[in-house]
Amino acid sequence: MDLPGWQALRSELKPLGVEIVTVGLEMGGADVLRPYIEDAAPEHPSLVDQAHVMDTLFGVTNIPESVWIDENGIIVRVRDAAVPPPVMRPNQDGVSEPYGLGGKYGFDADRDAMRLRDWAAKGAASEYVLAPDEVVARSVPRPIEVSLAAAHFELAQHQWRLEGFSDSALRHFAEAHTLQPDNITYKRQAYSAYRFGLGDGNEMSRFQQAPDEGEVWPFVSDFNTDTARFRTEREAQKQA
Repeated sequence: MDLPGWQALRSELKPLGVEIVTVGLEMGGADVLRPYIEDAAPEHPSLVDQAHVMDTLFGVTNIPESVWIDENGIIVRVRDAAVPPPVMRPNQDGVSEPYGLGGKYGFDADRDAMRLRDWAAKGAASEYVLAPDEVVARSVPRPIEVSLAAAHFELAQHQWRLEGFSDSALRHFAEAHTLQPDNITYKRQAYSAYRFGLGDGNEMSRFQQAPDEGEVWPFVSDFNTDTARFRTEREAQKQA
C-alpha cells in the first residue's frame, strides 16, 4: 500500500527543509481520531486540537486548510487549501483506486502540492509566499459575532460532555452556527457527534452529517447544504 498523500508529500519535501504537521480538529478528543491516525501511520507530527485553538489563532473555519510558517516562525501564507495528492490504496474489495480529496468538493490537490514544491525549492522567492500585508489582509477579522460564536461553541461542548445533546447544548450549538455560519468546523463537529450518538457505535456514522429524508434535524444547517453553498461560492470566485 502506498503512503497516504500527506506522508508521501512529506517524504518528498522534508529533505528540502519543509516539515508537514497535520492537526485534527475534534471536540471528542484524541480517542476519536486515534484509530484513523494509527491506520495512516504518519511519520510526520500528527496533532489533535480538541479545543479548536486553530480556529482562534489562525482563523481556520473548514478543513482541509493550511498555514505556511517559515524557518523564522513567520506566517507566509494563511488559510489556504491543504489537500494532498491522492495515492493508490486498495478498497474493501482489494482493488486499487485513488484515495484522497483531490477533485472532490472543488479542491485541486495537484495545484496545492505544486505550490508547496515551489516554496520548498525557492523559499522566500516563491511566488506563492505572501507579503506581510497580504497575510494580514487574508487573515480573518474577529468581530464580536465571531467571538460570541467561539464562546457559544465552548459552552455547547461543555454541556454536551455533561448531558449529551440536551436542549441547552443544542441551543449553544445553534447560536455558534448562526453567529459564524462560515465556520464549518463548528457545524461538522456537532453533526458528527450527534449522528454517532444515534448509531450503534459504528464509526462510519460520524460521516453521515445530514438528515435522512423526513428526519427531524436539530441543527440550523447540515453538511450537504453547507457543501453545496461553498462549492457555488468557490466556482463564483474562480470566474471573478
